[in-house]
Amino acid sequence: MAASTLTEVARLAGVSPATASRVLNGSARTPGPDIAERVRKAADSLGYIPNAQAQGLAKSSSGLIGLIVHDIADPYFSAIARGVQTAARHQNKMVLLATTAGSPADERAAVAAFAARRADSIVIAGSRSTRTSDRQGNAELAAELDRYCRNGGRVGVVGHAVVGAESDEGYHVVEVPNEDLAAALARELAASHAGEFVIIAGPEGLLTSDDRVRGFQRGLADAGLPPADVLHTGFDRTGGYEAGLELTARISAPGGSRGAGPDAGYPRLCIFAVNDVMAIGATAALRSKGLRIPRDAAIAGFDDIETLRDFRPALSTVRLPLEEIGRLAVPVAGSGPTAAATVGVTGEVTLRRSTEPAGEPAT
Repeated sequence: MAASTLTEVARLAGVSPATASRVLNGSARTPGPDIAERVRKAADSLGYIPNAQAQGLAKSSSGLIGLIVHDIADPYFSAIARGVQTAARHQNKMVLLATTAGSPADERAAVAAFAARRADSIVIAGSRSTRTSDRQGNAELAAELDRYCRNGGRVGVVGHAVVGAESDEGYHVVEVPNEDLAAALARELAASHAGEFVIIAGPEGLLTSDDRVRGFQRGLADAGLPPADVLHTGFDRTGGYEAGLELTARISAPGGSRGAGPDAGYPRLCIFAVNDVMAIGATAALRSKGLRIPRDAAIAGFDDIETLRDFRPALSTVRLPLEEIGRLAVPVAGSGPTAAATVGVTGEVTLRRSTEPAGEPAT
């Protein structure tokens, strides 16, 4: 059955299509109450569904917010998405979602799609990249976002400003103190770990990962310790698992930290994974080879994702207010294009069982 048209509604109500459009699409120029009621009754009887794009034109607002994340299956991004959804609900808007695996080219395509649907604002959550392989994609993404902002759009970005953006106008950045928090974590771990440290990091040039690596190294230096070795891998659970497999040989080798209890005479290895899902992957890899946390190695992550509630041993990490980050990333409705605005959040080091001295009971 074909959908009813606006013309059919207008004919049944005895008005012009323009009048029917003003009633059903939310125009500020509305006819009298009697006429409006007649149009609505005609639309109901025909089962007419208003055109969302026409409503957006009439109201100068589509009621849509575009959200771009790397991977919605990652609890980090799903928590941020909940915050975005909360803010959208308060603004009486709906959220459109695109997941891009961190590709600037895919992010650009998502921005273009959201702009074509006249989204009132766009939120981008996910680390920016300065890798050579992303240079062209970054340039095209920045150009697409600049075009969107010049046409009245607002853009919220989590973590770092858009690489290559020509203007600050229309951008809103939520800054996360990744470097300082990673330094604080390193100092606290250094207070109870005398052995070697290893960092499992994402690809070089991924800004969030680079910030956390730089901060952790600074924290070790503050504690008078040498820099940690760094293993670069994928910025996800699979990357953490692969790095964990590489570390099992080091832990199990003669003189490694396997079974390094309080009387072993040598300290355990302490692993810092730059996000929690990488820490979970690394822990799974160690378990697959018969190694145990915290007996054979200590491990910490970053973010404090919701999944950790059910993870054992309880993982030491840095707690970030992920849902709040999502809420703050949504530009304020009706504020219009403005010069760049920046808002910051904070976090806290949270030490748990995974980094306790070997042999001590769980807390």
